[in-house]
Amino acid sequence: MIRRCCLTLLLGLMSSVALAETLRGKVVDAETGASLPCRLYVQGADGAWRFARSADAAGTAIKYDVQRGPKSFEKHVTLSAHPFEVEAPAGMATITVELGKEYHPLTKTVLVYEGTPEIKLPLARWITMPAHGWYSGDTHIHRKLEDVPQVMLAEDLHVALPLTYWVRNANEPAIRGKLAGDVKPEVITVAKNRFLWPVNTEYELFTTRGMPHTQGAVFVLNQRGSLGLATPPVRPVAEAAHASGALLDLDKHSWNWSAMIVPVMQVDLFELANNHLWRTEFAFNNWTLDVLPQDWDIETDGNAYTEWGWMDWGFKTYYAFLNCGFRMRPTGGTAAGVHPVPAGFGRVYVHVEGELTYHNWIEGLDAGRSFVTTGPMLLVEFNGKSAGAVFQGNDAREVRITGSAESRLPLDRIEMVVNGDVVRTVRPADTATKTGAFMTALDETLTLNESSWMIVRCFERQPDGRIRFAHSAPVHCEIDGPVKPKRREVDYFIRRMEQELVRNRGVLAAEELAEYEQALNIYRKLATHSRD
Repeated sequence: MIRRCCLTLLLGLMSSVALAETLRGKVVDAETGASLPCRLYVQGADGAWRFARSADAAGTAIKYDVQRGPKSFEKHVTLSAHPFEVEAPAGMATITVELGKEYHPLTKTVLVYEGTPEIKLPLARWITMPAHGWYSGDTHIHRKLEDVPQVMLAEDLHVALPLTYWVRNANEPAIRGKLAGDVKPEVITVAKNRFLWPVNTEYELFTTRGMPHTQGAVFVLNQRGSLGLATPPVRPVAEAAHASGALLDLDKHSWNWSAMIVPVMQVDLFELANNHLWRTEFAFNNWTLDVLPQDWDIETDGNAYTEWGWMDWGFKTYYAFLNCGFRMRPTGGTAAGVHPVPAGFGRVYVHVEGELTYHNWIEGLDAGRSFVTTGPMLLVEFNGKSAGAVFQGNDAREVRITGSAESRLPLDRIEMVVNGDVVRTVRPADTATKTGAFMTALDETLTLNESSWMIVRCFERQPDGRIRFAHSAPVHCEIDGPVKPKRREVDYFIRRMEQELVRNRGVLAAEELAEYEQALNIYRKLATHSRD
């Protein structure tokens, strides 16, 4: 008791004096002892966040300090694989270390005082995805180009596509952004099995003809050079992008022009793990609330949607597009550099047979051999094939789903979705693994009577009640012609196009309005063979 009281008194005196001391440490692999890069958080005894620096002249520590609300912030450094040091007031400091999705995070409380010995912070893997042929990427990064290689290593990303061209105003051509110097359409090899493609564009239009008038955002990824094109209209951008081998990625499902550009631009990718999903507290709970579909059962809380409501709205919009015949492949991006979120928090894993190269990875992304995640992992096959497969005729009538869902924390549920409906829910076995994680083996067979698409998704509930998910790309089963869209889905797209035509009249030119009219006609035609 006396010893405890003395320690409490000592800590109180140290905090009141707030002496600045230097804390030194290093992050290592728990198995091999090798130094590791990481993302590092340090909170001092006074509650303030401290930013570490590298203790090695050859090392780097890149500060990231972005806040969107009192409880929505990121205050960390990405650290190279070298020792670090940080100034902190005497007293108890809390240190958190993370390295991508495949290592257990580590949080440690350390007593800081004059002469505090160097601390060792061991990180242990709970899964090694490359051993299964899976490699991760972030397709939406706004960090300085010179910082991206170090950030990739500290976040365990194999591929990054930073948006070095960023268009904010309608009718202005894409020009190189301030975050990039002279960029060439060439693969940058960051390290073994780590690749960066530096020429990508975001069209994110907030003003039109000099006045505030939002259109939305779409990415052009894997470009072979600057497009130099303005938008709207959007079709010329889509044609030039596809002619050069680039991919179009829908940023978010609820932008003003999203339902228009999907059919008109023939968008390739859908950012299913999008940049409003953060490690920190969810904040954008009423953005585009005015266009929330009222008959889709999206969860709301008062005058806003919940974090689950936002995720579910994204899922259901993706499913609605798939039902309309637009076979976009899912991807994940963060907008790290703009929002309070680490690069790769939401990421896409692509399955690559044999050697990993950038070109093999981007080909796999385009083919839909992928899943997106904010936490858990899905290692599943459909009739022995990866997601992205297309089955026809009798081969499409029965699909056996095998593999596993694995997670750092126990899973809440695993679901099979067909044409937007949850047709089977699997209660996770959550078998403990030798690496301190959990695994559920899957062997489920679904029988189909009509043309369908299907996906597997799983959910991991956090101690604070928040949700992390993994979601496979779809497989398509062609039996009796196209999948039939649901009436409420296509009706929503029709309403959105009608609303946008009203909103844009007097602002957009005739050829620009014509693209909304084209999309409206496409949805009206789909409605003629929709179902309840």
